[in-house]
Amino acid sequence: MRGLLTLIVVLAIALVAGDRIAVVLVQNEIGRRIASEYQLSARPAVDINGFPFLTQAVDGTYGDIDIRVGDWTDKQITVHNLDVTLDKVSAPLGDIANNRTENLVAATATATALVPYTTVQPYAPAGVESISNGQNGLDVTGTFTVGGIPIPATVVVTVAPTDDGIQITPVSVQAAAGGPMIPLALLRDTLTFTVPLQQLPVGAKLTSIQPTPAGLQVTAVAHNVHFSDLPK
Repeated sequence: MRGLLTLIVVLAIALVAGDRIAVVLVQNEIGRRIASEYQLSARPAVDINGFPFLTQAVDGTYGDIDIRVGDWTDKQITVHNLDVTLDKVSAPLGDIANNRTENLVAATATATALVPYTTVQPYAPAGVESISNGQNGLDVTGTFTVGGIPIPATVVVTVAPTDDGIQITPVSVQAAAGGPMIPLALLRDTLTFTVPLQQLPVGAKLTSIQPTPAGLQVTAVAHNVHFSDLPK
């Protein structure tokens, strides 16, 4: 009996070890494909959730896959803390067994990232001196020319995703201490601008934007994501 129990324990350990080896190989391949597609300097960390992995592979479906990219730059726009989660992932068993990921499909991909205000400011019009998260919303502070006269003020703006990127729109004006009040209508056109970040990796388009003390926290979503669209 003791010999049988020992054999069962040894087999269990071997199965777990084999399962972990298999999942690491596939995670590394997914990371390699992402790094190749987006010319990343380092391979992102990939976690295939759920245990055991091999039973998911046999079934051909997976719960979700987390991809932690970190910094990512596209069209001279750099974001931080980029994470991508693939949900309801499917892939043929034969491909997974051979560490191939080109036929992997995710029903939904959700990406989140932080766009620092230092990335936003270069797209702001002249006169803007700082952009920060204020008590009433996102504050744009600077000196703005009205009727040929430079007037310091803080403008509260909203941020929203559009087809062209992150749109910043003034909603109210706060005059500087002792300075004259500027009508919003005089600054609305001048201080409406767009940061041309339309999407994050795997074709995820921006769906929501939340100002934070460190920058704009953005969320983007893509549907029916095919890894066959990524280069080998």
